[in-house]
Amino acid sequence: MVEVESFVKGKQDNYYKYGGEPILYDLNYLKLLAKQYPTVDAVSSEIVNFSAIINLPKGTEHFMADIHGEHEAFDHVMRNASGVVKRKIDDTFGDTLTDAQKKELATLVYYPQEKIALQKSALAHFAEDELGEHAAQNSKDPALLEWYEIVMVRLIRLCRQSAYKYTHSKVRKAIPQHFQYIIEELLHENEHSVMKQGYYQGIVDSILAIDRTDDFIVVLAELIRKLVVDHLHIVGDIYDRGYGAHQVMDTLRRHHSVDIQWGNHDVLWIGAACGSEVCMADALRVSLRYANLETIEEGYGLNLTPLMRLALDHYQGEYAPTFQVKVKQTNLREKDLDLLSRMQKAIAVIQMKLEGQLIMRRPELQLAHRQFLHRIDFQAGTITLNGQVYKLIDGDFPTVDPEQPYELTKDEQNVVDKLKASFQHSSDLQKHARFLIDQGSIYKVYNGNLLYHACIPLTAEGDFQEFELCGRLLRGKVLLDGFDEMVRKAYYAQDSQEKAQALDVVWYLWCGENSPLFGKSKMATFERYFIAEKETHKEVKNFYYALRDDESVCVRIMGEFGLNATTSHIINGHVPVKVTAGEEPIRANGKLITIDGGFAKAYQKETGIAGYTLIFNSQGMHLVSHKPFESRERAIREDLDILPTSVFIEKNQARMLVGDTDIGVGLKADIVTLKSLLEAYRDGSVKEQ
Repeated sequence: MVEVESFVKGKQDNYYKYGGEPILYDLNYLKLLAKQYPTVDAVSSEIVNFSAIINLPKGTEHFMADIHGEHEAFDHVMRNASGVVKRKIDDTFGDTLTDAQKKELATLVYYPQEKIALQKSALAHFAEDELGEHAAQNSKDPALLEWYEIVMVRLIRLCRQSAYKYTHSKVRKAIPQHFQYIIEELLHENEHSVMKQGYYQGIVDSILAIDRTDDFIVVLAELIRKLVVDHLHIVGDIYDRGYGAHQVMDTLRRHHSVDIQWGNHDVLWIGAACGSEVCMADALRVSLRYANLETIEEGYGLNLTPLMRLALDHYQGEYAPTFQVKVKQTNLREKDLDLLSRMQKAIAVIQMKLEGQLIMRRPELQLAHRQFLHRIDFQAGTITLNGQVYKLIDGDFPTVDPEQPYELTKDEQNVVDKLKASFQHSSDLQKHARFLIDQGSIYKVYNGNLLYHACIPLTAEGDFQEFELCGRLLRGKVLLDGFDEMVRKAYYAQDSQEKAQALDVVWYLWCGENSPLFGKSKMATFERYFIAEKETHKEVKNFYYALRDDESVCVRIMGEFGLNATTSHIINGHVPVKVTAGEEPIRANGKLITIDGGFAKAYQKETGIAGYTLIFNSQGMHLVSHKPFESRERAIREDLDILPTSVFIEKNQARMLVGDTDIGVGLKADIVTLKSLLEAYRDGSVKEQ
């Protein structure tokens, strides 16, 4: 950590060296910096500003993982800030509000537009009952004006409580410009002050008088939600079977401060958006398996008509029950589900052909055992795997040529070409892929914590597993850096060969044995579709999962990434925590925290909960578990909330300050640099402008 200390100037050929700092500041650099801080007053002010900021409490970080497209539940957790808004209400109002009033205020913060509309409707019905059908439903209704004034004052108090740990400048930047002055005045004035009471009340009355109350309440609610969570970490798998991955992405794009550690489902969609045909086939197959047409058609406008025609033309025979669409509740008709099942089989066969082609052109990936079509005896309807002959559940392969099993037919190639064009011309998908690239990474080190989605590939002995990537044997951090570089090349590379290789590596990250985003021996897609014997379905987890409870292993991993194991943690997801079976999310004596708690409804029977949020604030770190979310409509109408259960992981001995964070390290370094500029001004080496 950079220390802020008094410095002693030493001139060396137009360079400056300052006490204790092994940095030589070039006068040309200081002159360039002087354009931003042109006077002694300007640089002095910034030094004071930065020195004050590093002594503020650190902002609150939230960590979430494995959303799997469950937008409605995710959106509610984002709006209630995993219970933090409710706690802020309790802190602000104590016993001065009833539980019902607190719930109503919380719902107003979560869903301001909807709650305002509901209140107007309720008051209009009441007025009509009391005054007759001509009672006007408008903003001048006395009961509505009274409600407006009450909730405005409460929201201002709540906003003030939420903003206390931030500088005025940071809060100002979070407020929309058209309400900036008004909200700043209200936040920094005491409504109980006798001297300013009229001024304060005048602002509130003016907002009511000019019919800006609805907009004002919405802005306050959004500001509160923004202030209670300073930074959000999404530890992988935004995409999967849920119907709202595109909506989750839209929510994240609107967030003020977020980073993403890619999951294997996320890189699959990155690959598909960047032109990987095999990633595209895999992504579509998963979506069709769960009848997830919302993301495909409504979210991204992808044209499935060519695939539908292929299924109707070639896949009219009987298909195995394993291809039946997996849905519990749906508005789709039986014949629509049947068509989706046939489309799923058609794209699955295309996927197997494309995977086979990739495996042949990339032998270094060592995936020859994941080619299947050439192992099938089409006449007998069997397949030979590891010397064992298995009867196929479904032996109908109308588009597979036994002599050239991995070659696409003309019709299949036409489907692939049209789907690829559809993926690449989907503006929303391309925006989301760019956002994933800009905000995402394979792993992240942030404020002393190591974040990654699935695992660090390990050997049985606990050593870092070696893997050949682009001709180099890599392991540990260097391997993850190499994979990260390949994902970015898949997006940015202009050279066709370089891009093609990178896209193939992106697909490997989806399902490869040594992928840090997958962490299993295989993805048993073929076996689950075509072979009844369960032993073939087994996906053996990487040794990481057997060793992650060992504190010494976690310490070694943290050391690989340059972290102090005494104060650091590993945070990851990917594998649901089976709470009902007695599993704990906190492992290795608190060194590792697994936060996949089952946002995806399919896993909630296993987990017994509906997701985790890890909260890291200035006071310490605690884990919040969520109950299943019923519906947005009930949350608004009945003030229902997900009541989280919180468990403290550790409490800081002293409150953690901004100066103890990564941002604080940068600010301290900036202070040292600014002091060098100040000294250069004072001795005349740099002239004030």
